[in-house]
Parts: sequence; structure tokens; C-alpha cells
Amino acid sequence: MTSSRIRVPGWNTATAAEGYRQVRENFAILLADHAGAAGRAVPACPQWTVRELVAHLAEICDRVITRFGGEACPVPEPASAAEVLKLWLERGPEADTLLAADGDGKGRGDIMVMDAFTHELDLRYALGVPPPGAHPAWLRAFEVLVRGLGDSLGRHGLPGMRIETEGATWIAGTEPVAAVLSGAPVDLYRSLAGRRSPAQIAAMDWLGDPEPWLRAFTWGPFAPPEEEIER
Repeated sequence: MTSSRIRVPGWNTATAAEGYRQVRENFAILLADHAGAAGRAVPACPQWTVRELVAHLAEICDRVITRFGGEACPVPEPASAAEVLKLWLERGPEADTLLAADGDGKGRGDIMVMDAFTHELDLRYALGVPPPGAHPAWLRAFEVLVRGLGDSLGRHGLPGMRIETEGATWIAGTEPVAAVLSGAPVDLYRSLAGRRSPAQIAAMDWLGDPEPWLRAFTWGPFAPPEEEIER
């Protein structure tokens, strides 16, 4: 993947295991505070309810553990959201150990953290809860998304882009850059993770015409929704 970090002073440089653990703990707190939300739709993942969102994360955790030789423990189909969450919380520490052993979670571990943190934000928006001001997964998850955008820029034959937010600057793609995108961390993150519409992305703070760059925001599992799903 093509990207480079220029500066991130003040950002939490926690390990992948620490970030993944915090996501699990936050899910437990959020669901305890919103009893009865299991059947609520998740706007960022319209095919899923909250229960199915939690099941996805438990299944990814199980898949990673079994890939490294651990015992499989699939999510039972009739399990409730509380039961699925309990299963994930019980399996999570084993995944933490694997992340810590895998070069501090570099590569595949960071992707796992990005997926989990992105879905924590999905849950927060579904429940009407603000995004966290600080989180040990922010930096690692953000950098996976910047690298993904950098690869997408290359595939579309586009030059590099500088991404600027509070206390952090990255180059997505290759230099010299031909555009600059600035914004609050959560707005940039949700744009890179396919949660903001093309119109919302274009309305952000750009140096240069945003139109040529919008197609690069569709990459990997991410595609901007046609209509606004969150503000």
C-alpha cells in the first residue's frame, strides 16, 4: 500500500491488542446502556441489525483464532445479541494475544482493528451516541484507511493526496500531491470508510477540485452511499 505518515503528535500510539480490547469494552458498555437495541437497524450496514453487527465481529474474531490453530467456536444461529456479545468478550483475549504476537499487530492485525473500530462507530451512530474523543484504535485504523485510499489512487491513475486533520498529516498515494483534503478526524475517517456520500465528501475542505478524486473513495469493501446516511 502506498502512503506515508508526516506527523501524528499527540495521537494515541497504542498497540493493536489495546485498540481491539477497547472496542470490545465499548461495545459492552454501549449495549448495556441501550437494552433492547438488538433489533435496531444499523444505517451504515443497512443489511444488518445491531445483533448482526455484533455477530459479524464475533465471527471475525473466531476466524482469526482458528486461522492460527485455535479451537473453532462459531456463533450459534439462534443466539441473542447478549449471548453473541458474551461469546466475543470471552474469545477476545485470545485474539489480543495473537495480535500482540504478530509484530504488534502490523498488517493483518491492524486491518482487524480497523474493521472492529469502524463498526464501533457504526454502532454509535445507530444508537445516537457521539464518537469517542480519544480511542487507542484511532491511529492504527486511520492508517489502514489512508493506505487503502493510496492504493485506490494508484489504480485510478491519480497522483497523491495530502490528508490533514487535528494533529496529523498523511500522504495517500505518491508524491508530489495534487490535492489536499482537510477535516475533523471523524469526518475524514467516515469518508475513507465508505460511510459518507460523494456529496458529503465533496463538501469537505478541499484544496483543489474534489470531483476527480471521488471515484478513489470506492475501494476494497468500501463504497460511499448514494444518499447521506449520517451527518
